[in-house]
Amino acid sequence: MLLSISLAKKIIDEVKKLFNEDIIIVGVDGIIIASTDVKRIGTYHEGAMNCAKEKQKVIIRKKDEQFLQGVKTGINVPVFFLNNVIGVIGITGEPERVLPYGELLRKMTELLVQESYYSEQLQWQSRMLEAFVFDWLQAREWSSVFVERANILNIDLQAKRQLILVQVIEQQDFFFKDIWQLTHVWNNPQDQDILIHWGNDRLLIIRYVLQEQERETITRQAKQLKAFIEETWKTPVNFGIGQAVKSNELSKGYEQAERALSVALKKNSMVFEEDLRLDICLEEISIPTRKEFTQRILQTVLTNEELLETFSTFFEQNMSLKLTASKLHIHINTLHYRIKKLEEITGLNLKYFPDVVSLYLALYFLENQPKKSW
Repeated sequence: MLLSISLAKKIIDEVKKLFNEDIIIVGVDGIIIASTDVKRIGTYHEGAMNCAKEKQKVIIRKKDEQFLQGVKTGINVPVFFLNNVIGVIGITGEPERVLPYGELLRKMTELLVQESYYSEQLQWQSRMLEAFVFDWLQAREWSSVFVERANILNIDLQAKRQLILVQVIEQQDFFFKDIWQLTHVWNNPQDQDILIHWGNDRLLIIRYVLQEQERETITRQAKQLKAFIEETWKTPVNFGIGQAVKSNELSKGYEQAERALSVALKKNSMVFEEDLRLDICLEEISIPTRKEFTQRILQTVLTNEELLETFSTFFEQNMSLKLTASKLHIHINTLHYRIKKLEEITGLNLKYFPDVVSLYLALYFLENQPKKSW
């Protein structure tokens, strides 16, 4: 049923913003499904029934109220979709006065019906893609049914693919209703890239790889999409970008994108998995081991926010004393004092390289774990 009750109510709500007339929307069976006068909902309207059968406008005069069931003076106009009548919209009032509104309301209603229909089609197609991609990631072997589904969806299973996970910081409704905008912004000239919802706050892009080295192109596309999302919906967004893999190794590409995204979320940035080095090893260290190591190194300064911030900045600035002092807006002598203080409290020697590495790792683990858990 194209003209559903929920859509009819939506149309009535939209129309009420533009007109003060009493309006009804009637199904092809003659039953009023939405109205500005709620008492009329569910009642039979013989004039609308005749309008739907004759596929043309019907004018209701005062005298007709005596002979036609459920009618009021006004006009009824048929609503078409794909050359079929799907309902009737009626306007109560003197026909000569409300007649000019009839055609306008019909066109407006038909546009809303078309928008709803194509939106549902896009959602249906999106759900099909989501289900297919889920199976694609899980499948160890491709059955004939799986290959046929790929053909129906126009998905090339011979090409290499690159997976990109996009995550917003706050859940946004646009991931459910406006993915077509993101597809347009992504700019996919081959029409082979797949963009689908992936959970409440993620978008998964399965990119069609033309050449092995396309980093500049990917970076440009990702930055463009990132800028669009952040400007349009005012939410930070992060990208985890995997490497090119064969289509039958899609799960490997997904793991790479997931690993890159976990690092990107910490840096609030865009990260290519191929750039990960130390991060790959650190991600494999268990949380209990991280906590024990951090407590051994930083136990005596865990509550000293000033020192923790100082040395976090120190490593961010590549251990440059001048840049660290400038970033913290302190005199370089103050920074020397804090270094000495940290060494005294922790027993570390920042001229001894293993101690420097230990301090860096402890701060890394601390910053990537809720502090209250320490």
